[in-house]
Amino acid sequence: MISIVIPSFNEEERIEKCLTSLTKQNFPRDEYEIIVVDGGSKDRTREIAEKYADIVFIQTSPKVGGARNDGALCARGEIIATTDADTILPPDWLGRIKQGFLDPDIVMLYGPVKPIETTIKNRLYLFFANSFAHAGYLTGTVLFTLGCNSVFRAKPFKKVGMYRVSDAGDDLEIAHRMRRIGKVKFDRKLFVRFSMRRYDQFGALKSIYEWLYIVFHGGDAEKYQYTKREYR
Repeated sequence: MISIVIPSFNEEERIEKCLTSLTKQNFPRDEYEIIVVDGGSKDRTREIAEKYADIVFIQTSPKVGGARNDGALCARGEIIATTDADTILPPDWLGRIKQGFLDPDIVMLYGPVKPIETTIKNRLYLFFANSFAHAGYLTGTVLFTLGCNSVFRAKPFKKVGMYRVSDAGDDLEIAHRMRRIGKVKFDRKLFVRFSMRRYDQFGALKSIYEWLYIVFHGGDAEKYQYTKREYR
């Protein structure tokens, strides 16, 4: 069983595409469950999610990492995959995840991202981001993981304490904790389609700077915040 945990907040315009992509997997439907953990949306996010997801509930822990942890705690799967409500998953995503975890030493799997909004600028940004992630993996220096495309073996994930609840950088930090207890693998073919709307709206360089600022201030900073930010 694979459990897919999806945090959401006011995503009525995008979550249906995400969930529809999960119902079109080349994978038996009785071998995975969809869990949507909502941050108290004021729109139709939960109503839409209930048409597709097995479990939909309002989070009790703070921030995105807390929502992922809430979902993991109610998950039935031996494998826990995390993604985002504005992400689209290719049909072979779950199949590649299952194949990746045939190696019993692997405790975490992650992969690259491709842009939903396929402008030249966005493709270039993600080409460099994916190249950085691959180089970091090969050199063992930085495990540049993203919460929209991270997968864990459930018992080790819970053993290390799951996600640290912070405003940014929690998806990188968990990878380095998982590496201490087992093998973390980057699969170049395990990609998802990632929404670049936040970078299109606020500017890529500004968004990256803010993210780095938060990460270098321990994951939380008064000056910038990502939690429950409103996107177009």
